[in-house]
Amino acid sequence: VFLGGSDAVEFPIKFTPEKPGCYNCQIILKSSYDIRVYEIECVVNADQADAQLEFLIPAYQTVTQEIPISNLSSEDWRFEAILEGQGFHGPPAINVPVGGTVPYPLTFKPIAEN
Repeated sequence: VFLGGSDAVEFPIKFTPEKPGCYNCQIILKSSYDIRVYEIECVVNADQADAQLEFLIPAYQTVTQEIPISNLSSEDWRFEAILEGQGFHGPPAINVPVGGTVPYPLTFKPIAEN
C-alpha cells in the first residue's frame, strides 16, 4: 500500500472522560495481511483548584478544621503534607483509599507574643 511517501496514517481518537481516573482501551486493526493491537491508557487528573481557609477564633485559642480529601481515582493515594506558617499543625501523611474520603485535620494553635 502506497501512502504518499509516508508509512504513517493518522487515526484520530476523541476521548471525553466524565471524571478523573485511569482509562484503558484496546484498538484492534485487522486486514487480510496484518493484525495490530494498540493499547492505550489515559490518566485523567482533576482540575487544579486553589482553596482558601479562613480561621476565625478568639485570641490564643486553638482551632482544627477537617479538610475532606476524596479519592475518585482507581488507585489508593498517599498524601504527604508540608505545612508552612507558624502555628499550623497536622499529620505528616494520610492515606486515602479508592472511592474513599479521609479528613485531613489542620490545626492552628497561635503562639502568645512576649
